[in-house]
Amino acid sequence: LGWGGSSRPDFTCKSTEETEAWFIDSFEEWRKAKNLDKFVLLGHSFGGYVASKYALKHPEHVQHLILVGPAGFSSESDMSEGFTQFKATWKGAVLNHLWESNFTPQKLVRSFGPWGPNLVRRYTSARFGVHATGDKLNEDESALLTDYIYHKLAAKASGELCLKYIFSFGAFARKPLLHSASEWKVPTSFIYGYQDWMNYKGAQEARKSMNVPCEIIRVPQAGHFVFIDKAKQFHSAVIYACRRILSADPHDECFPQGCTSA
Repeated sequence: LGWGGSSRPDFTCKSTEETEAWFIDSFEEWRKAKNLDKFVLLGHSFGGYVASKYALKHPEHVQHLILVGPAGFSSESDMSEGFTQFKATWKGAVLNHLWESNFTPQKLVRSFGPWGPNLVRRYTSARFGVHATGDKLNEDESALLTDYIYHKLAAKASGELCLKYIFSFGAFARKPLLHSASEWKVPTSFIYGYQDWMNYKGAQEARKSMNVPCEIIRVPQAGHFVFIDKAKQFHSAVIYACRRILSADPHDECFPQGCTSA
């Protein structure tokens, strides 16, 4: 029900609570099948939201939580004045209607049929090439990424159909994680690209209410796909976050070079 090689079961949920349980319970069944007891859990974007919800329900199994540009730490009350004004326009109203109707980017790619791969290629060559935030992909890398993204977007709809139940238009969480920060029981590391459209300030606000170790790492010249934009720095940040928790003397670990603490 996720990305990659997921079996993509039919999505039948009709509420936020039911949708969250669909993901959390599925992951818990996977954990049992893999015979995992305690582990480091990393989630990116919406995966960060799911990972957080899982850690809130099953903290006994999560040794450390790493959230990479996670969704869900802001609500509609955090909406900028500019976005509020846009929602009031006819264009904003149309896009909001499409969102509430569950019209996803994946549906757009599927609707293009044989032109779908070219649509994805134009995006990847621009986002990770001409207009790259960080390191540019070469031609072979771009072709591989395009092929990967297209086949995942064009596959059967499943988990993507949850989005309208979890977020309102603009990716604002209907049940913001910020409201659950005081219930956090798992040490957490946040990783954001400097140009990530997910605002790291939500994590800063959450940290104020957390009663567990929490660190926020920012990677320069990187956007929401920090692991592609600045792969080396991202890997360094993940290794640092793990070692800070798993090391016998965490204070001996060196902060990843080129990154900043927020």
